[in-house]
Amino acid sequence: MATAPDHLFVLRNNFYLGAFQAAINNSDLPNLSPEDAIERDCLVHRSYIALGSYQLVISEIDESAATPLQAVKLLALYLSSPENKQSVISSLKEWLADSAIGSNAILRLIAGIIFMNEEDYNEGLKHTHAGGTMELHALNVQIFIKMHRTDFAERQLRVMQQIDEDHTLTQLANAWLNLAVGGSKIQEALLIFQDFSEKYPMTGLILNGKADAKDPETLANLVVCSLHLGKPSSRYLNQLKIAHPEHLLIKRVSTAEDSFERAVQSVA
Repeated sequence: MATAPDHLFVLRNNFYLGAFQAAINNSDLPNLSPEDAIERDCLVHRSYIALGSYQLVISEIDESAATPLQAVKLLALYLSSPENKQSVISSLKEWLADSAIGSNAILRLIAGIIFMNEEDYNEGLKHTHAGGTMELHALNVQIFIKMHRTDFAERQLRVMQQIDEDHTLTQLANAWLNLAVGGSKIQEALLIFQDFSEKYPMTGLILNGKADAKDPETLANLVVCSLHLGKPSSRYLNQLKIAHPEHLLIKRVSTAEDSFERAVQSVA
């Protein structure tokens, strides 16, 4: 029996690889099932969120929209203003406790993203750990890496590899884990990114992270990669310093610079 064509394959890949505008521009897909149409709309609105267009998403998703889209709207509200955080988290917990919608995969994914952002990793894992979709498994890998539990991240990666070793998210999760482990694994991560840039020319920007090359974790990883490979890292470090002055790596560099300056003055 022939497998039905995956009409959303290109759209998903554009989103996963950070080509958010391409995802939006190529989202007008005919003959989608109702379920695929909802997933398409979720990916498009999440692409707008990634580009910072929070208000557009908030205004376009109304109260009658399906649960996955309502969850995406919650993410837009959460990111749009610090004042919204507590009300969003309150709504999120209420929805997750609702037996009618609490198991929805997109709702659980958005919960994981928000709680990871809040650094409440255990709460995030409570909703994502069961998996169910490749995105949920990939988010688990990210959460475990942030918890400095690369052993758990590796187990989750193995689950993904058993499901589909060639899946874009499996390859990305492998690269994230390699960057987290460091050392010789850095080169393996760069090879994965290089492979993506060759397979998907429109998303060669994966090497610089998200579409606007300002994603803090990507910039931080590029700094580390450059140092490991003996290449100049100042351009990425300056980008990170300008766009995300509060990032942990910038704080560590600043502390090191201050320590160096004091040491120089003490022997002057």
